[in-house]
Amino acid sequence: MAEKNQQNGGQQQDINQLLKVRRDKLKDLQDAGKDPFVITKYDQTHHSTDVKTEYTAHEEQLLAGRQEPNVEGMEDAQKKEVLNNDYNERRAIMDASPIPVSIAGRMMFKRVMGKASFCNIQDLKGNIQVYVARDAIGEESYAAFKKADIGDIFGIKGFAFRTKTGEISIHAEEMTMLTKSLQILPEKFHGLTDTDMRYRQRYVDLIMNQESKEVFIKRSQILKEIRNFLDARNFMEVETPMLVSNAGGAAARPFETHYNALDEDVKLRISLELYLKRLIVGGLERVYEIGRVFRNEGVDTRHNPEFTLMELYQAYTDYEGMMELTESMFRYLAEKVCGTTKISYNGIEIDLGKPFERLTMNEAIKKYAGIDFDTVADDAAAKKLADEHHIEYEDRHTKGDIVNLFFEEYCEKELIQPTFIMDHPIEISPLTKKKPSVPSKVERFELFINTWEMCNAYSELNDPIDQRERFAAQDAAFEAGDEEANHTDEDFLNALEIGMPPTGGIGYGIDRLVMLLTDSQAIRDVLLFPTMKSLDK
Repeated sequence: MAEKNQQNGGQQQDINQLLKVRRDKLKDLQDAGKDPFVITKYDQTHHSTDVKTEYTAHEEQLLAGRQEPNVEGMEDAQKKEVLNNDYNERRAIMDASPIPVSIAGRMMFKRVMGKASFCNIQDLKGNIQVYVARDAIGEESYAAFKKADIGDIFGIKGFAFRTKTGEISIHAEEMTMLTKSLQILPEKFHGLTDTDMRYRQRYVDLIMNQESKEVFIKRSQILKEIRNFLDARNFMEVETPMLVSNAGGAAARPFETHYNALDEDVKLRISLELYLKRLIVGGLERVYEIGRVFRNEGVDTRHNPEFTLMELYQAYTDYEGMMELTESMFRYLAEKVCGTTKISYNGIEIDLGKPFERLTMNEAIKKYAGIDFDTVADDAAAKKLADEHHIEYEDRHTKGDIVNLFFEEYCEKELIQPTFIMDHPIEISPLTKKKPSVPSKVERFELFINTWEMCNAYSELNDPIDQRERFAAQDAAFEAGDEEANHTDEDFLNALEIGMPPTGGIGYGIDRLVMLLTDSQAIRDVLLFPTMKSLDK
């Protein structure tokens, strides 16, 4: 142990010395009147991949018709000479019509070789090699470049060219340090592999792990395409309160806080539902919101206390309409974001192109557990079945609750391909319309993919008398110990009494959707700044 502590102490001393060297270099720059932190802007004309794309197209145009030299059967020396001459000829043609570029990014690699050196610059879209010659940028700039550290940010002006090895690069004619990095990046070839540190220092993760950056670029694309899809269907995006007096619309425990100015206790919203329905009452027939919600619950691979939810509501349709919209939107997103409706998650192919399977909750239980709850008479019979199958329940639970517990135990793990689970028990659906033909069930569905619940949808309850009775049942459940039960919302009931048209509504977990479309294994991998326990704890 003593030896290990001594090694750690020595490593920390080395790191401290390296950090001091970087600060000394910054002071030298400042003393020389070249403080990089006084620079306010830099004009970029290209990103790295833009340079490569534009150069390739330009090269194809200028060199059209040129044949590759035939070196078959030549001796090595002759072959080398022919290929070298061909490269020089091609280079002369391209240099006569150069592509001027101005890029900016972080230096991730540097190799100094006397009067000419190479470095690698990383920007938003990727990275590109830069050729740095003393005669091109001047002795003073070249000397400054040689002192630069990995992690420093540069602006580089020059022109694009292709090296003899075939790599499209930039020939630097001017280099400007824009930011001096005072910290040390993780070792290049291993990246940032400490998972906890990746989440805590996402900014370093984005620098070192291109795959991580691509996930968040794709997340942004997913949100953009969701909006495009809904805009094409004439939905209106809105914003509703995050601080509420009554956190309803979902079965979850809220975070609580105090509003000093009003001297009132308030909660962070757990759902978007009740305010969006008020807008349907007000005549906004198609509305949606993408926003953060907060649930005071644990953290695991699929749950974070703060997450992004999208809810939408459409007047004059029902849960069948929501099924059509959902299936169409998932297919659209897969095509736009992944380029195919057959996606892979953790090595398993999931086909979003085929019609999604549809099962009632009772049909799913019958299929996977061999129990037909349509023939179970009452609460007592349901509890007896639960006892026989070692399903834990609470005294307050009814038959509908037991049905849901059986579904969670036996069915969810089987639902890999897209499957709509429909017609839930009324006891677990306090905001949903009853099925006219089966009053003990409601017009509700959940979409499952890869065993995950991807969304939850209703034919929305718009009967204020029925809604008041259901709220009363939820209040009773809360008094009996259910901390996730809803509470009576008098203003929402007043809105229903004004009159809400028949409406279909749905909520989507955006983070889980991003996980699916990016093949990410944990919700923290798709949240830029996930909830983390303080290092002080």
